[in-house]
Amino acid sequence: MVTILHKQPTFIEPVKQKGIGQFLLLIITVVFGGLYINVGVQHFTDTVWFEPIVPEILGDAAFWVYVTGVIEIALGIGLIIPQTRRQAGLWSAAFLVVVYWANFNMWVNDIAIGGKTYADFWHVVRLVAQAGMIALSLLIAGQLTEEPDTLESSKS
Repeated sequence: MVTILHKQPTFIEPVKQKGIGQFLLLIITVVFGGLYINVGVQHFTDTVWFEPIVPEILGDAAFWVYVTGVIEIALGIGLIIPQTRRQAGLWSAAFLVVVYWANFNMWVNDIAIGGKTYADFWHVVRLVAQAGMIALSLLIAGQLTEEPDTLESSKS
């Protein structure tokens, strides 16, 4: 009997990194988690700085700054704890897609943040950085490594 092996992405189990790659990814993950926590705390210590970029349609900007601050702290902790790292990576990717709306709002409407507006170049840099953080989140979750065989390929 001939079995055709198909490769497709799966969200069942992350693929483990090996050797120095695993160590570097661990260090990057912990740093990324720490940065998330730091920015999340800033949402509470300097709420006014973040408020201008919250899209008006959402209403109370301070409320959304606090909500995203809580989420960022939770994601940071989740990325640092090994047992929650995979799920936190997936949620981080989704969160980064959703909150880019605020950065896009800042760009399109030329909104000042911290009393300063930014040239298009810097908004493009932010977009690329956001895409990089989404990719890193997916890598942490095990979604950007080799594709494991599907269940169909394990049949004899």
